[in-house]
Amino acid sequence: MFALKLCVLLSLISLLQGARILAIFPYPGPSQYINVVSYLKALAARGHQVTSVNAFPQKQPVANFSDIPVLEVFNSYEEIIQDLETPRSSWQENNFINDFFMNITKLVLQNANVQRELLPVGKAQFDLIIVEALRIDALYGFAAHFNAPIIGLSTFGTDWNIDELVGNTSPLSYTPLVTAGLSDRMTFSERVHNFVETTIAWLNWQLLYVPQQQQLYAQYFPHVAQQAPLQQLCKNFSLVLLNQHFSLSFARPYVPNMIEVGGLHIAHTPTALPQHMEQFIAGAGEAGVIYFSLGSNIKSKDLPPARRELILNTFASLPQRVLWKFEDDQLPNKPANVLISKWFPQPDILAHANVKLFITHGGLLSTIESIHHGKPLLGLPFFYDQFLNVERAKRAGFGLGLEHATMTAEHTSAVLRSISSKRCLLCGKYCSYSCCCCGK
Repeated sequence: MFALKLCVLLSLISLLQGARILAIFPYPGPSQYINVVSYLKALAARGHQVTSVNAFPQKQPVANFSDIPVLEVFNSYEEIIQDLETPRSSWQENNFINDFFMNITKLVLQNANVQRELLPVGKAQFDLIIVEALRIDALYGFAAHFNAPIIGLSTFGTDWNIDELVGNTSPLSYTPLVTAGLSDRMTFSERVHNFVETTIAWLNWQLLYVPQQQQLYAQYFPHVAQQAPLQQLCKNFSLVLLNQHFSLSFARPYVPNMIEVGGLHIAHTPTALPQHMEQFIAGAGEAGVIYFSLGSNIKSKDLPPARRELILNTFASLPQRVLWKFEDDQLPNKPANVLISKWFPQPDILAHANVKLFITHGGLLSTIESIHHGKPLLGLPFFYDQFLNVERAKRAGFGLGLEHATMTAEHTSAVLRSISSKRCLLCGKYCSYSCCCCGK
């Protein structure tokens, strides 16, 4: 009887032990890590030992959480972002995107800490791998290296590349390519365009970059490359978490191990704003405040001077005050109704009752925060899924969009006034051109 009780006790103790988790989120875009870091910290708070390969190490120690910084991913990142507006063909655009992912993959595997702590056989052991599932195939080799299951997380939802990780089917007739800026309600010509662009993207990846990823895998994981080929690892994900939800976009097919977790990063209650921000917002009175941020990758200070001047003149003509995330200390010709700062607490700003409109680059995290706090948006998309997100906002009726490269002062001013001046007759709130509660 004693032996039986001892066995039960030992079994219960083993169940209480936390897992050793390796998280790989090495991208230099802060928003991508913001999306997952609260999830990783929650795992650590539950007793799991989390080791995170990332470009944004914690400033203060976190229990059960350790960083392996890969700060070299910032090398040439500014030049890459500034090069986004260079005109390219579809094939060249895919080269541009895939070269970026390829470089990230190499830098992680070449990192001194990764080579010292993770790559040596038998040096460490992990029970679970969690990765940013975005064309870093050679890094999926850590699953075979540690003989551990792998979970993918995608910050923008899914596409053909992520679908392949779990054998999901996404019909091209109503599932738009993320970078095409289309919706699920495509015309025939748009469906043809979607098919052509998706085919180009698939061929570019398969013909040019899959062989390079396989070469990296064989180089850094030679002890498992023969028994577990990379193409097998890329189809053996146990779970994929998608920062998306059908209420934000449209319904689409998912296999059972693709789970929508849109809004995962929204994990805190709004806190009080710094005093000078609160005073500026409160001083706007009934007209309210517009919040303008192009996110963490696109910097307002790098906008062409003529476009920046156009935006300034438009803001000067508005009755609203404007909070502008601007990365320099000075903004020449700044009107009195504009407050600039290199950083704003975005969720707390959007939660403020007197903030009436959000001008955004259209990143998915910003779009979700806009919906969560009930703020209409004006999208100025620059890159990747931003065009799709702005198109969704237009279709759903909670925002409008502008082409940043061709915007004019007259059109911009008219669009801003049309969004920010519409007050719902029933609820009294400012809404987008399709009212939030009465539809008028």
